[in-house]
Amino acid sequence: MELAHPARSPSGVLRNRDLFDWLYALALVAGAGLALVRYGAFMDIYDDLILLLHVPVLIAIGWYWKPFRSFLAAVAGLSLASIWLYQGDLARAEQVFFLKYLISSQTAIMWMSALYFMATGAYWLGLLARSEFGEKTGSTLVWIGTAMGTAGLFARWYESYLVGPEIGHIPISNLYEVFVLFSLITALLYLYYELRYGTRRMGAFVMVVISAAVAFLLWYAFSRGAHEIQPLIPALQSYWMKVHVPTNFIGYGAFALSAMVGVAYLLVERGILASRLPAPRVLEDVMYKAIAIGFAFFTIATILGALWAAEAWGTYWQWDPKETWALIVWLNYAAWLHMRLTKGLRGTMLAWWAVVGLLVTTFAFLGVNMFLSGLHSYGNL
Repeated sequence: MELAHPARSPSGVLRNRDLFDWLYALALVAGAGLALVRYGAFMDIYDDLILLLHVPVLIAIGWYWKPFRSFLAAVAGLSLASIWLYQGDLARAEQVFFLKYLISSQTAIMWMSALYFMATGAYWLGLLARSEFGEKTGSTLVWIGTAMGTAGLFARWYESYLVGPEIGHIPISNLYEVFVLFSLITALLYLYYELRYGTRRMGAFVMVVISAAVAFLLWYAFSRGAHEIQPLIPALQSYWMKVHVPTNFIGYGAFALSAMVGVAYLLVERGILASRLPAPRVLEDVMYKAIAIGFAFFTIATILGALWAAEAWGTYWQWDPKETWALIVWLNYAAWLHMRLTKGLRGTMLAWWAVVGLLVTTFAFLGVNMFLSGLHSYGNL
């Protein structure tokens, strides 16, 4: 099932939009304008630019991936409902029924977690029992869970300002928040490929890594109190964080997706679940495209990180452990793409490489924090 169309001129792309395309675009422009008017006092010039740049990006995504529109509308509705129910008073999180049990940041993220666990079970039931109903249920649960989690992050952003105007910040500053972000990005990437290739049979594998991330964030939240909103440490009080971290996690999410599809590929090659999973060529294509996207975003994130380092520490690169391992991750996937595109390598070798690549990436993100120290030690466990 193709979502994209052959290359067209910009005027051709615009001419082929229908009424709903333009209404969707208008809604995004109006929403951005409302955000600028309503919250402009809390935003600097960089926030304004980030917001305005997101409008054409989200329009393009919604034009070429129709289900994204409903998702975005649901997130907007849930987020605005949460803001309205708070009425500027954080104490209402424990007083108002819908905030306490549904759409405060913490409860929304808990719903996300529960729905992702249920989706994982539904996908596996659908895969093993050859049940289309199970697969559809898994897909629906992922969509709902992703909407809840995304709305939860937006609610948390608003709640941080209710804690105190000087405390308010985008919720991507600690391991709890970025693991929520990782789960959401990986889920959205998977949902795109699910529709793109017209199969839900990869979901059982991709949801395993998402459920693992959710399990970690739940442990981290309740063992370390990370779900409590804290002021930003000085090292993170920078506009660079707002672009570096999300870009980085698009890369991480894509790499995780490729690894789990690689696991499915290896099982198919060994004749395990071969009749239940997509053909090897489909799995290989998804694996390649996910790594290509992840590599592109990870490259951009690395450049943004270097610019941030130059501003913060006066140099672009210091061979800090985090920087060194980021370079190792980049070289790993650069070599993967090189071997596929120029040497024609295919099949089992690349699948194993994708799986091992996720282990390397995981160490770069978590292992460095746990076992090594350096300038990025503010992110340790």
